[in-house]
Amino acid sequence: MNLFRIGRCLLVVLLPASLAACGDGGMQEVKDWMKQVKAQTKVTVPKLAEPKKFIPYAYPDQNAVDPFNLTKLTIALAKAQSDSHSALRPDMNRRREPLESYPLDAITMVGSLRKGNATYAILQADRTIFEAKAGNYVGQNFGLITTVTDNQVAITERVQDSSDEWVERKTTLELQETTK
Repeated sequence: MNLFRIGRCLLVVLLPASLAACGDGGMQEVKDWMKQVKAQTKVTVPKLAEPKKFIPYAYPDQNAVDPFNLTKLTIALAKAQSDSHSALRPDMNRRREPLESYPLDAITMVGSLRKGNATYAILQADRTIFEAKAGNYVGQNFGLITTVTDNQVAITERVQDSSDEWVERKTTLELQETTK
């Protein structure tokens, strides 16, 4: 250990002394070479291409429906919804339930429990746990829970088809078993 300290002290003392001995002899040659290279090198910057001229689009017909006018779009959508008199049309004025703010593919069934005669599904969405039973709404397509069993939840969704008619679509959420 003591020998190691002596070697380290010698290194600390001898290294700066050996570097000082190198001197400035070779540096002048390097400086001369750098001056010569700088004098011979020509700087060439390629010309930039002219930018394309921007021609703004003039909307030709002032009486036509402006596709970017939110007010007109909202009125048109409200009119389209009120024109649909299908028996399957969901109630747009009812209060939304918390699970309706999540898409159905983001909701998983993680369990079930019984309270009296009712079976409740334990659903998880975005790290939050919810209790749901038959009659609750779930998902963003007006999904109504029709039945809850120990290992699945049956859901009937109401969606609009290509002709703006309301149709029912049945789906299920299966119990997701985790392996740890």
